[in-house]
Amino acid sequence: MNDAQRQKQMAEAEELLKDFRSQAGFAKGLYFGNYRNDRVVEYPRPELDEETLQMELELQQYCTTQIDPVKIDRDAMIPDDIVRGLGQLGVLGACLPKSVGGRELSQASYCKLLEALGGHCASTALFVNAHHSIGPRALVLFGTKEQKEKYLPKSASGEWISAFALTEPEAGSDAANVQTTAVPTADGSGYILNGNKRWITNGGIAQVLTVMARTPVPGSKDTKITAFIVTPDMPGFEVVEKRMAKLGVRGSATARLAFHDMFVPKENILGQLGKGLKVALTVLDFGRTTFGASCTGAAKYCLGRAVHHANSRVQFGQSLGSFELVKEKLAYMQAGIFAMESATYQTAALIDSGDEDYMLETAMLKVFATEVLWKIINDAFQIHGGKAYFDDEPFGRILRDARINQIGEGANDVLRNFIALVGMRDVGLELQGVLEAVKAPLGNFGRISHFMARKVGSLLTSPEVRVRSSELHDDAAQLGKIVGKFGSAVEALLRTHQEAVLDRQYLLGRVADAAIELYVSGCVLNRLDRLCRDEHADEVAKARQLKIARYYLTTARRRIAASLEALWDNDDAATTEIANISLNG
Repeated sequence: MNDAQRQKQMAEAEELLKDFRSQAGFAKGLYFGNYRNDRVVEYPRPELDEETLQMELELQQYCTTQIDPVKIDRDAMIPDDIVRGLGQLGVLGACLPKSVGGRELSQASYCKLLEALGGHCASTALFVNAHHSIGPRALVLFGTKEQKEKYLPKSASGEWISAFALTEPEAGSDAANVQTTAVPTADGSGYILNGNKRWITNGGIAQVLTVMARTPVPGSKDTKITAFIVTPDMPGFEVVEKRMAKLGVRGSATARLAFHDMFVPKENILGQLGKGLKVALTVLDFGRTTFGASCTGAAKYCLGRAVHHANSRVQFGQSLGSFELVKEKLAYMQAGIFAMESATYQTAALIDSGDEDYMLETAMLKVFATEVLWKIINDAFQIHGGKAYFDDEPFGRILRDARINQIGEGANDVLRNFIALVGMRDVGLELQGVLEAVKAPLGNFGRISHFMARKVGSLLTSPEVRVRSSELHDDAAQLGKIVGKFGSAVEALLRTHQEAVLDRQYLLGRVADAAIELYVSGCVLNRLDRLCRDEHADEVAKARQLKIARYYLTTARRRIAASLEALWDNDDAATTEIANISLNG
């Protein structure tokens, strides 16, 4: 990438970030070595909500009696009666306003439903997530009164299925590289869309779609992305391929679409002209949260099967569960599920709280949940041995279904870069500001003294991690220490590499990995704090959960420490050299 391209990319990124809140949220605070206690919301208890509990029970029963994941996978189709049933249960309009026929559930409550679906049929969970989390959600957040009245009622009932059309041959995780164009008509009545979309979940079966296209900037040669509401009855709309054959989640309908001089009236602009990326990234935050829920459901299912097999299968005169290498896998599963669940519902509670800065948290959750689930599936497969390899067991299907999770809604490696760079951005700006202030110290004494006071304070004490349960004080102190070390490592990295750090992806990946584990650790600790203060909780279950959570916190600290150490002691140069041998043939 040349300097001009870099400057343009940085300018676009800065403009996009300005569309979101500039105040540092919880996750951003970690990069300064701070633990933002004021941004930690109460861990939710959606299972105590009567409506949520009833819907979850009804959905679980419906899954057991009506949804056959094996048949859906084999036929590569979710039957229409299943879709109608989900609509009647209220699942397809769970979070939509009651005024349009929805249930108006919180994000945390909705996650309970997606967890149930994810533990039963990944195809159905993906279908619901694509329809509800990133389809009509954009209308709720950005639509006009007229748009909501026109499209939401039938979306809530499931009579209309929705889709979100962003991905193209040249635009996937690089969402800003959309090539579909929307040129205004001469009379100003609308836009003419031309372009192609691919890998669009529900795209070929949807009655209403959110489509991203480039619109010209008046008085400039530049273009910006705008979101449009599109319906398949518009002349020029083509379903090139209704159901693309694919490895997993075969029941979901993944389409290729094309637009040929398709007229879209200006009333169908969703949100502001040229602000389509904001629409896209906002709704993807909701989708990533429910990704965490469906992954949690699948992970719980795998653990249940693995435990049963480890207890019942005998080899060399002993049950499988008696062998330490099996125990190691089961311990990882149990701790990983507790952490995944904690991060999912804590992130959902953050969204429900009305906080508007959660894009880092949702990205962290998505990467963590999908990576942990992948390892859990692999370990459950290994525990079952050759038995898992055959089609009379569910693990082949589960493995195929889960592989898309690390790619969809932002490929994990791209999100790791995003997590590191967005988190480090404000730290870098502060350092830059201090360096500029040093050049004129008399006029910037306040800024310099504030920075020095904070730095001296971080050398003397670790950030305070507040908990209300006295039995968690040691756990909180340990987390505070590693947060402080992380903040110091980020600052040292920026001092050493400055702007060149943008291209040091080996380092960025380690920063992201450490930050993700720190965020999840905070979620786990907050959940424990709620648990320890619950006077109605079963004491045996409480003690068991404390052990599981502390095991995660301990192992996470080791992984964080290893990531930070590898910032300075690594084989990065040799890695590049060996990779280049392959690339150069």
